[in-house]
Amino acid sequence: MNTLQTRFIEPLDVLILRGNKLFGDPGSYGEALLPPWPSVAAGAIRSRMLADDRIDMQAFARGQISHATLGTPAAPGSFALAGFHLARRMADGRHELLIAPPADLSIVEDEHATATARLSRPVPLASGIGSANPLPMHPVLAETTRAKPASGYWLTQSGFEAYLHGKPPASEHLVKSNALWRIDERVGVGLSVAQRRADEGKLFSLQAIAFKPGVGFMVSVTGAEPPKNGLLRLGGDGRGAAIHAIEHRPPAADYAALRQARSCRLLLTTPGLFRQGWLPNGAQPENRREDGAIRFELHGVAGWIVAAAVPRAEVISGWDLAARDGKGQPKPAQRVAPTGSVYWLDDLEATPDALEKLASQGLWSDTCEDAARRAEGFNHFTFAVY
Repeated sequence: MNTLQTRFIEPLDVLILRGNKLFGDPGSYGEALLPPWPSVAAGAIRSRMLADDRIDMQAFARGQISHATLGTPAAPGSFALAGFHLARRMADGRHELLIAPPADLSIVEDEHATATARLSRPVPLASGIGSANPLPMHPVLAETTRAKPASGYWLTQSGFEAYLHGKPPASEHLVKSNALWRIDERVGVGLSVAQRRADEGKLFSLQAIAFKPGVGFMVSVTGAEPPKNGLLRLGGDGRGAAIHAIEHRPPAADYAALRQARSCRLLLTTPGLFRQGWLPNGAQPENRREDGAIRFELHGVAGWIVAAAVPRAEVISGWDLAARDGKGQPKPAQRVAPTGSVYWLDDLEATPDALEKLASQGLWSDTCEDAARRAEGFNHFTFAVY
């Protein structure tokens, strides 16, 4: 089943969305990660699917049972998360995506707290200016006056569509995070495993996320039929969330226009787990143009990477519930290019069908560098106008 199945996940309680930093020691602080990694949603949905099909969880964890679409922990099946976004339900019942500002989009506020979005454009450095950037062009934000970037904003779906078409989102298409959720500070108590009681002096604090009504996550799945309704255990401590089947067409660039322009941007919509660090799979750093651009070829799409806006690398990990015969253990820590990273390509060679196919399957090679992380929804992106 390769049809895209879309679901809206609506938290029924506060969510504990942990990052990869340890906490629980006396005086430690657990900071929430929002948006969380797509593996959070993938794990919740797959656990529910196994429960619905009455699969023996311990036998599945040991690899003794194979699920029709989930496969086994060591050999994932056809299930794959194809999209994971913050979203909200509108008054008329429609659902819209909410997107964190991409790396090439800056948002500033004036003296009246009115937000304005501005796009960076790649330009070559002037003669005599040096840089450690290995690419020939640098993303530059051209401004007539100096302004300090504002944080805490999200793009509405209309704002995201404008961005995909090469235009900065209008002010009315920016929403503050405090209109979507609030931080709920919690205090926890460390437990003594041996005595099975609270351990004296082991107090720690952590952040929980309390979503506003109608705010949740939009998830797209291919290769399987996820639950259409009911409940999920989501995030740390398995907090309750409702899942609903919805109809939604994600915004996309005009692939025919990209082909005609022979240029595009690649925007990561989930973290990028790449063999070559910040460079996406398909990049060939050993194959450079005279100006230093790096060749890109993947699944019928070819071009030259001339610029990139990639924030500082992040580290993903997680908890592997199936490891050690179901006892669980931490997943390996892996460096990723953050969600929102942007790559500019010129001399684009691709048909509209090839562009659409690559966008749907993500930045994975034919052999697939990591089948488990692919199933969890990493390496997804969307095309945008250069």
